Parts: sequence; structure tokens; C-alpha cells
Amino acid sequence: MLEEWLTSWGVQLPTVEVGLPIWPVVAVIVLMLMINVAANKAIPGYYLFWTLGGSVVVLALGILDGCTWADLGLAPSTWFMGAIWGSVLMAAVFAIYAVGSTWKKTRAAFHDQNIAGLSLPRLFWQSLVELPFGTVLFEEIAFRGVLWAMLARRYGLVWATVWSALLFGLWHILPSLDLHLRNQRLGEVSGGWGRTIAIGGSVLTTAVGGIVFSLLRIGSGSLIAPMGLHWSTNGWGYLFARRVSAKEK
Repeated sequence: MLEEWLTSWGVQLPTVEVGLPIWPVVAVIVLMLMINVAANKAIPGYYLFWTLGGSVVVLALGILDGCTWADLGLAPSTWFMGAIWGSVLMAAVFAIYAVGSTWKKTRAAFHDQNIAGLSLPRLFWQSLVELPFGTVLFEEIAFRGVLWAMLARRYGLVWATVWSALLFGLWHILPSLDLHLRNQRLGEVSGGWGRTIAIGGSVLTTAVGGIVFSLLRIGSGSLIAPMGLHWSTNGWGYLFARRVSAKEK
């Protein structure tokens, strides 16, 4: 019903194909897990290698599974609309962060000791190279592109969105293990709850974010829209975290 309504509005969606095996989905998830461990814990010095290389391999697996470029959110006909959606969302997030980093009650949420200690060249490298071409590119191709399309072709739109969002939340356990050490407010929580709150909050917020990203991918038909929002929530975060830290000195 939902798929029919969306299709009537010109939204391109993967067609459910009965009888497709589940093992290609499992293979993609295992590969993504290996990349997560390698990029964040085992050999983080080669982060871009793992994420860029992983993007190519995961994309190839999706194509071998039978996904079309439209299924993956990468059809050229969707690029323009995706760019419009992405640009508007980037501007909206900038405005929200500008207010949030200024308001006394929310300013502490922008404090990050790691970002505060970065040199300007390193800050630009992380926000304009590693983040868009490493984190955002890989995660959007993997979660909202390949994994979402493979699940949608097997179980439909709703379950593809739910499962990909849940896995996206769990994906962020490793990167959030030391978040309580970087954020002053979380670091002040005693009894070891700072880490628990940080990890739980990260999983929950990114799972919800995964649903939002999937809805953007569905509505625009393009991965460019969620890529824009994904980068802005993190990229503008670098800018305003640096701004808050500079004011506190």
C-alpha cells in the first residue's frame, strides 16, 4: 500500500522479489563489521583506505545481487533533486547549530576535547576530507544504498528501513566507546554511567537518524540528500565545537 502510494508520486523503489536468498545480505553485514573494526580500532591509521575501498566493494556486492542504480539511490536522474534536498538541509542544520552553540543551556553539548585540540589543518582535513569521503560516503552507500536496497527487494520498504536503521545504530557502538572522555558533561557523570549514557545515546540517536536518512533517500530517490544531512550534522559540528572551545579559553 505504502509502496504503491509512493510510486504514484514518481518515487523509484526497489521491486520486492520473492525467493531471494538471505546470504548476500549477511555477507554485506559481515563485511561492514570487519571494516568498522579495522577503521575504528584495529588499523585506524588507514581509515580512508578502509572506507573508500569498502564503499567500492559493498557497491559491487549490491550490483552483483541484482540491484539497479535506481535501487541504490545513485541513478543520475535523481542527482539534481538530491542536491537540492541536501543543500536545504545543510543550511537548516547550520542555523540550528548556530543557535544551539550560542544558547547557554545547550552550549555544553558542543564541547569536544578532541576537536578543541586539533590544529586548523587537521580540523579541515577531518571535516572536509575524512568525514565526507570516508564516513559519510561509506555509511550512506552501505546503509541507505546497498543494505537498504537488498533488504527492500526481499522484505519491502518498511522492514528495509527498520533493519538498516537498527544496524546503523549498532554500528556506532565502537566509535562512541570514548565519547564520555571527550565531552565535559558526560565526563562529569560518576559511577561509570558516563560511558553507558554515551554509548546508549549514540546508538539511539543514530538509529533514529538512520530512519530519517532512509526517508530522505526514499523521498528524493537519491543518496545525495541523506549525504548532505549526514555531513552537516557532523561537519558543522566540527566548526561549532571549535567555536565553543575557543570561547571557553
